[in-house]
Amino acid sequence: MSDRTSVFTRLDERLGEFALRPLDPDADAALLHRWVTHPKAAFWLMQDADVAGVAEEYRRIAADPHHDAYLGSWRGRPAFLAERYDPARVELVGLYDPQPGDVGMHFLCAPTDTPAHGFTRAVITTVLAWLFADPATRRVVVEPDVRNTAVHALNAAAGFTVVGEIRKPEKDALLSVCTRERFRAATRGEVTA
Repeated sequence: MSDRTSVFTRLDERLGEFALRPLDPDADAALLHRWVTHPKAAFWLMQDADVAGVAEEYRRIAADPHHDAYLGSWRGRPAFLAERYDPARVELVGLYDPQPGDVGMHFLCAPTDTPAHGFTRAVITTVLAWLFADPATRRVVVEPDVRNTAVHALNAAAGFTVVGEIRKPEKDALLSVCTRERFRAATRGEVTA
């Protein structure tokens, strides 16, 4: 991944540089396919997808004016996926009371046989720092599967508060929100925007 195409970079004190660039649905499809079909990505709901199906899904996202996807790197190598969406128009339409400045988010860490301690926390911190770098973002909204207890703990550590359970067509989800202030408190003031 080239730094010239990065839309956001963040230096983690312990783990080094993280960056985000727009996802290329066709060029990145084979890499994403390995990630989204891995057993650790079961909550991503793409276990049975083939490479063409992954490319098609991310072309659909790229064509949607209210949803986009980014490939994240760690120390210059692809390492995570992030999606940003308008929850009043995508994913959560009619399922919650949207507020001005709400931004929806999904993220997925690449599977690895050699996990780095604190990596997933650094990824969610990077993604939230990127979203809150936009002054128009007032809250980040997430809707992980209610059974995904690991991400619920991670979300709480990053500053999310639970709104409640909602039923989506594909899952029962735990709607949670994170304000800029709660994120700053959770990360000891790391975000300055």
